[in-house]
Amino acid sequence: MSLSINTNTSSMVALETLNTTQSELAKTENAVSTGKKVANASDNPAAFGISAQIGGDISGQSAVNDGLSYASQIVSSTNSAANSIIKVLQDVQNAITTVGNNLGSETSLGQLNKEITGYMKSIDTIARNATTKGINLLSGGTLSGTTDGLGITSNSLTYVTGVQGDTQTLTSYGSMIGATTGYGVGHILSEMLGLTPGSATPGVDPDVNIFLTATANGARLSDAYAGDPKQGVVKMISQVQKAIEAMTNVTSDLGSNQKLIDSMSDYGQKSADSLTAASGALTDADMSAESAKLTSLQTKQSLGIKSLSIANGQSQNILSLFQ
Repeated sequence: MSLSINTNTSSMVALETLNTTQSELAKTENAVSTGKKVANASDNPAAFGISAQIGGDISGQSAVNDGLSYASQIVSSTNSAANSIIKVLQDVQNAITTVGNNLGSETSLGQLNKEITGYMKSIDTIARNATTKGINLLSGGTLSGTTDGLGITSNSLTYVTGVQGDTQTLTSYGSMIGATTGYGVGHILSEMLGLTPGSATPGVDPDVNIFLTATANGARLSDAYAGDPKQGVVKMISQVQKAIEAMTNVTSDLGSNQKLIDSMSDYGQKSADSLTAASGALTDADMSAESAKLTSLQTKQSLGIKSLSIANGQSQNILSLFQ
């Protein structure tokens, strides 16, 4: 190989090799610092594009999971209220049974009348308080497009179950509860259960019940049961048992919906994890491999610099020819 001061082929080769090593080293250092082998579209356009699409699905699934958690809270709150109302209804049944032991005493019936009416107020108060962010599935005090002045703005709940926009809707339980009484949305819960006459204002506690009527000295059986007092007590107990059955049906339906939401939440979390893993497979760096590569490239860089130094020194050797 000839010696030339104008063209140093060895130096050019060493410089090209060093530049290539420097470029690879920069990529490896970036992968090590970010943990990504594909950090932008220039690294790998196809992988970056697919990962970006998966990222959108992950964000969508996260929103779905949040919505399912919100729906779960509403269903859980409603179910707790329904179970509390069942317990109150059991107390009502006990009080009604006691009426049969006091048919001849207006004073005693008066006391029972106040007790039973108090239970009616408890039922409606519990139902109204089962409100989350304006949504109430128990209280009948909300008509479509109106409010009852108690912060209840909707008696239905619609929630998204999947990233493609699938939805489920829970509507007011008024129709289910009032199926046998004829009272639905627009009436308070004690009316829908057939325990108070349909005259109460939504949002206002009832001050009467259908079983007893106040008198000057206390109370008497209401007209619907007064004709045959003993048989009337049987009918009253039957009416309360129907109310308990209606609320039990509500809790069963709520339980089914709770299971559905829990199932969708579990699937949603697994789906989000799978999407995250898929995105990572396309873009995440193998840190063990990158570590080994980094060490190799740093060694090659050092050798490249040494090689370039040697190649550049060849021009100095030409001087010895003229001494």
